[in-house]
Amino acid sequence: MSLQSEFADIASGDGRAALVTVIAGPSIGAKLLVRADGSTDGGLGTPELDAAGVDAAEELLWAERSETREVDATTLFVDVVAPAPRLVIFGAVDYAAALARLARAAGWRPFVCDPRSQFATAARFPDAEEVIAAWPEEAFARVGGIDRATYIAVLTHDPKLDDAALTIALRSDAAYVGAMGSRRAQAQRRERLLAAGIEEELLERIAAPIGLDLGALTPEETALSIMAEVVAVRNGREGGRLSRSAGRIHEVGA
Repeated sequence: MSLQSEFADIASGDGRAALVTVIAGPSIGAKLLVRADGSTDGGLGTPELDAAGVDAAEELLWAERSETREVDATTLFVDVVAPAPRLVIFGAVDYAAALARLARAAGWRPFVCDPRSQFATAARFPDAEEVIAAWPEEAFARVGGIDRATYIAVLTHDPKLDDAALTIALRSDAAYVGAMGSRRAQAQRRERLLAAGIEEELLERIAAPIGLDLGALTPEETALSIMAEVVAVRNGREGGRLSRSAGRIHEVGA
């Protein structure tokens, strides 16, 4: 199978990979396939170009965008395919239903998790990719683990579930970890997690209170606030008003 064919198969199977092609330079047309597990096939002509291609691919695989890169007198095109990002929602509550609905509409894959099987049902969350009635350790395993394209929202106010989910999430490669609750509840949670051995610097990863400051009141407005923050984080933005921004409205890749 050619590298191009394998790359197409990975894309059609909703997988993650990068195909690096020399589009200008001495070895024009040379290709290097970089898979999500770090394995490679092919080559770009020299060990130096191969190393540069792998570095660029590993960066862009998780930024989930394609770009050209200049390496001395050679131009590389890094073509990336990736599945839709995952939003793992803990807490089978009304906010979770609204968030799953909005995430699905935005092209994300929402998963709803809660060990309380009477609440964690597919009928209550028809927009979820999967509804998982399990504690966080098992739930994370069932969604395929946590990678750099996993975003986690903890929406329950139950310390047992909150703390169990956050303990795992904070020590993972998750791109985003957010938690619902008042500032007082956040302070109490922080003390519990510190007492449980979570390092101070890891606690800084929590986006809490979760979401952007939209003045949200209803579950739908709250879901919009959370989804807006998640999308901003994914795109490396702060989530401020465009009318007050001096930079590009849209980032331009290749």
